Amino acid sequence: GFGGYLTMSDKTATAPSSGASGKDTSGGGSSAKKVGLIGLVGIVISAMIGGGIYNLPQNMAQDASAGAIIIAWIVTGIGIWFIANTFRILSAARPELTNGLYAYAEKGFGKLAGFFVAYGYWICNCFALVAYSVLVMATLNYFVPDFSGGNNIPSIIGGSIITWIMYLLALRGAQQTSFLNIIGTIGKLVPVLIFILAVATIFKFSVFMEGFWGMKDHIALTLNWDNVMPQVQSTMLVTLWLFLGIEGAVVVSGKAKSQTAVRKATTIGFLVTLALYVVVSLLPLGVYTQAEIGSMANPSMAAIMLKSFGSWGEIMVNAGVIISVLSSWLVWMLMLGEMPLAASQSGIFPKPFVKENKHGAPSTSLLWTTIVIQVVLIASYFIGSNAWTTMISITSVMALPCYLFCTLFLFKIALDKKGYPSGIFASRGMALFTGAAGSLYGLWLIYAAGLNYLMIACIVYAIGIPLYIVGVRQHDKTTKLFKNYEKIVVGVVIALGIAGVVYSVLNFGHF
Repeated sequence: GFGGYLTMSDKTATAPSSGASGKDTSGGGSSAKKVGLIGLVGIVISAMIGGGIYNLPQNMAQDASAGAIIIAWIVTGIGIWFIANTFRILSAARPELTNGLYAYAEKGFGKLAGFFVAYGYWICNCFALVAYSVLVMATLNYFVPDFSGGNNIPSIIGGSIITWIMYLLALRGAQQTSFLNIIGTIGKLVPVLIFILAVATIFKFSVFMEGFWGMKDHIALTLNWDNVMPQVQSTMLVTLWLFLGIEGAVVVSGKAKSQTAVRKATTIGFLVTLALYVVVSLLPLGVYTQAEIGSMANPSMAAIMLKSFGSWGEIMVNAGVIISVLSSWLVWMLMLGEMPLAASQSGIFPKPFVKENKHGAPSTSLLWTTIVIQVVLIASYFIGSNAWTTMISITSVMALPCYLFCTLFLFKIALDKKGYPSGIFASRGMALFTGAAGSLYGLWLIYAAGLNYLMIACIVYAIGIPLYIVGVRQHDKTTKLFKNYEKIVVGVVIALGIAGVVYSVLNFGHF
């Protein structure tokens, strides 16, 4: 799963304040049917649970034992909750900031910070769609052999065809995605629930405890932090990827029956999703060893079902993956086009991104989104067998600044005794603690990401700087491009980008 619901509300939120015609705001007015608690919970769960859950057993067991996975989920659960709570508090404390995640960054830290968040969120979700392509083609390999790994030449061709079909469908301004969304949600949840029930029947506690900390020749419950913490660290980008979209209910709060329902939905959706992830990642370790699961082909949930229950289980999971990802793909494509549009309306992306076609679809934005996806898709061919892991890791690293700026912004406004609003559900103390804890978690994730993916992220962010210069100049030729401290930031980003290119060339093949 990754956070696409953010961009769903961008157009309705930004259109009035940016002088747009408002033709695309239908459904967001007072006459629209308000979303209740159950609907909001559905949005949160659907936003987070995507194709990633089908690969979860292998992704977690690849470098982590059962004990390390449990610690990882505890760390992730607490950390992600602080990020979720950040969005809950900010929606109440700064309800006027409706221009997406980057509005918080821009308001708190300037226009350049706003650009980096808008650009980073847009590009990271392009990488996420390439991860979807890898997963779909690898899954299709079960039905039509030739798509081995999901990123060989036939897979790149197949993924490219799907990408451009999604672009053409998105150009139609396909607003009627609710039916596809329902099909996709059922398609993704039914196989997961059947998997959990089936594997639970053959779970053995003795197998689960064998190698609990991932160390041979050790008593199962002997804990060695020097061995276990690197295992925990190895799972961090996987777990972050799975929770991208936690902001779902908060982002559509304008269409909710009440703010109380939004807060409850965020809590319930988070807890339900966390429980599903924990169970799916841990149950198989009571059937097979960590080494066996870690070496399985993805989607590993299908491999486990085949090994344990025969071909019917494998067919069910593979069909579920394809239905789920294809239905989500179109929805994310539709939403992803909105981010550059909203950023252009705010004056930080080039003017052409504002263009909409007769269907109200952001045509220029969608075209460039598709081109970026196509370029990354071709690049995925050269990654080799780790294409899926690489794509979700880059997605997670690129998303980190987006979340970090939000938690830092909350911390900043909570420091202001007079400026922090009274009468909202969160006290200033809670806001201060949430912002600080969320920021520390974000910084820990940056550390946990490892140098390889951080270097790639630096390259991608450096490439985006000309886009910012062109955007600001097109909207206002008289404005000063960079403040003094921003010049230093730009210099650092460019230097890191160059260092990233050198590092990546020298370490090619080690990702």
